[in-house]
Amino acid sequence: MSVLMLAVCMGFYYWFCRLRFGYTFSSMLLQPVVIGVFVGLLTGNMPLAMKIGAGLQLVYLGVTSTPGGNVPSDPALAGCIAIPLGVMSNMTPEVAIALAIPFGVIGVFVDQLRRSTNAVWVHMADRYAEKADTKGILRAAFLYPAIAGLVIRFPIVFAIDFFGVTAVEKLIAVLPQWLMHSFEIMGGILPALGFAITLSVIGKKSLIPFFITGFFAVMYLKLDTMAVAIFATCVALLLGLFQIKEEAI
Repeated sequence: MSVLMLAVCMGFYYWFCRLRFGYTFSSMLLQPVVIGVFVGLLTGNMPLAMKIGAGLQLVYLGVTSTPGGNVPSDPALAGCIAIPLGVMSNMTPEVAIALAIPFGVIGVFVDQLRRSTNAVWVHMADRYAEKADTKGILRAAFLYPAIAGLVIRFPIVFAIDFFGVTAVEKLIAVLPQWLMHSFEIMGGILPALGFAITLSVIGKKSLIPFFITGFFAVMYLKLDTMAVAIFATCVALLLGLFQIKEEAI
């Protein structure tokens, strides 16, 4: 696929995944690992796209919009820019991950701009409500915000993905090796930071033994992730069953 078509597809993808037409569906689409699948299908380089997407997913494991709906970073914009740029420029996953972080921060400001425009549609819906115009209310609630979101979000991703591939390739060619190695180190640290944030969010003292058990099962018993997940699910079900029996008694 040409760079132009890839940039167009990623621009529309970012707009669509941020429409919030069904929170479960849109929350899945904006995850970097899902974006990685989409980029892999478009570019034909699924292994590299998934490596970058999976690495980014680890970085944003601890990002949650539960307290108030605002997040410190936008994983969707980071993924829609860093993954295609990384694949088309044949970056290492670590460098692409390090590149993604600033774009994730920019995505927060883009979202704030989009939210500011919502005030216009709210007042418009109020005027339609005074006239009992239900179709007008629906347009103000869905159609107009979607069009505004396209105008705000599409150009950013399109421009960076279209012009960024050449710029990134030239930049990589002139950067010294020690600086590229520094980006790789930072990109390797960021997924570990995502794990740490996740543990700080959901970590409880009573659950630490389970975490340590899983870690040693992988490191010393050489179990793969699927085997550990199956055993962990069985343990969770058994613990829940025992707790139900105790409450019944």
